[in-house]
Amino acid sequence: MSSESKCNLPQAPDYSGVTIIELSPDPAPQDYLQAMQLANAEAEKMLGENMLLAWYDRDRDFESPQHASECHVNSAIPGYIDYALYHGATLKVDIEQGRFIFFYLPIDF
Repeated sequence: MSSESKCNLPQAPDYSGVTIIELSPDPAPQDYLQAMQLANAEAEKMLGENMLLAWYDRDRDFESPQHASECHVNSAIPGYIDYALYHGATLKVDIEQGRFIFFYLPIDF
C-alpha cells in the first residue's frame, strides 16, 4: 500500500470556527446541573438564542448524545465531540478542565 492510499485519521478535533470558553468557577459546581446553568449563561451571552448539541459529564462518565462514543472506541476524538462538530457547533464551554463540556449552536430566526 502506498503512502498516498493511506487514510489519515484525525488525531485531535478540528475546532476551527468554534469559540472555546474555559471556566474555573469558585466555588466549583457541585454537579452537572449547576455546571449546565453556568454553561447556558455563557452560551446566552455569546450566541443569544442557542441549542445545546452535546455535552460530557466526567463525574458520571456520561455523554449526550448517549452512546455517541461507542463508534469511536479506538478514535482520538470522543463521539460527543465529533457529533457536536459535525452538527455545526460554534461554541464550546469547558468547565474545570474537561470536568463538564458543553457544545452549542446558535439559532437564527
